[in-house]
Amino acid sequence: MLTAGIDLAAEDANTAVAWVRWTATGAVLEELIVGADDDQLLRAASVVDKAGIDCPLGWPEPFVEFIVAHHRGDLAAPTDPIGRDWRRTLAWRRTDLVTHELTGRLSLSVAADRIAHTAMRCAALLARVAEDGQSVDRSGGGPVVEVYPAASLKQWGLPHRGYKGRQNSGALNDLVDRLTNAAPWLQLGDFEPVCRGSDHATDAVVAALTARAAAIGRATRPGPDDLAAAATEGWIALPTTPLASLTTSARRSDGTPDEDHLSEVRASGATTGSS
Repeated sequence: MLTAGIDLAAEDANTAVAWVRWTATGAVLEELIVGADDDQLLRAASVVDKAGIDCPLGWPEPFVEFIVAHHRGDLAAPTDPIGRDWRRTLAWRRTDLVTHELTGRLSLSVAADRIAHTAMRCAALLARVAEDGQSVDRSGGGPVVEVYPAASLKQWGLPHRGYKGRQNSGALNDLVDRLTNAAPWLQLGDFEPVCRGSDHATDAVVAALTARAAAIGRATRPGPDDLAAAATEGWIALPTTPLASLTTSARRSDGTPDEDHLSEVRASGATTGSS
């Protein structure tokens, strides 16, 4: 299996993409690019089994309806326009709220934060992926899945705060140490210095690891009540099992799910992502 992780930014300079090749016993970081352009990102999305993108894949449905109504001039006045709860329904997607419930981390708002610039680039990229004949399922069921590296790190018990930016190079090095110790089967090879020097590179690797978790059924998926929202807003895949579990398949040789694993996930309540 080949997975890719994309740490997407609005500009190429802060965008990184990592390709990880998986075997029965381990994983190898085959390629890593910091400063990736659209063509390199499209290549990643087209040649891998699963690509994890660190970016919202859609906007909150109530926000979209709000903008359209306002644009047309037929917005119904809210009963409490300055209320925090009302704004919250516009600012965050269902998956953002579920992720917060599960991890304690609240994603940046794609409706009200600067990450919207990155989401615009992502939307254009996904449109090109679809034009090339690839299936785009924002809920994560296709070859592309939304990921949140900091939340994945927390799920795996690794440092997940304070490692970004040049001023936090020591914390980034500590994170890489902890990651390689927790996953001795992961070979960073010649790209290890790049990961130690760029949080974008490290996030891309974590995104590729999370894509693997999603591909083998070891990450959250939207439940029946959330599937409609996930199809338009996107859905963050959170790992549901330890990092070590990524080196073994979650399916039997006949392609059916491993019931022991599914029982473990159901017991945790994490497989659907529902609150």
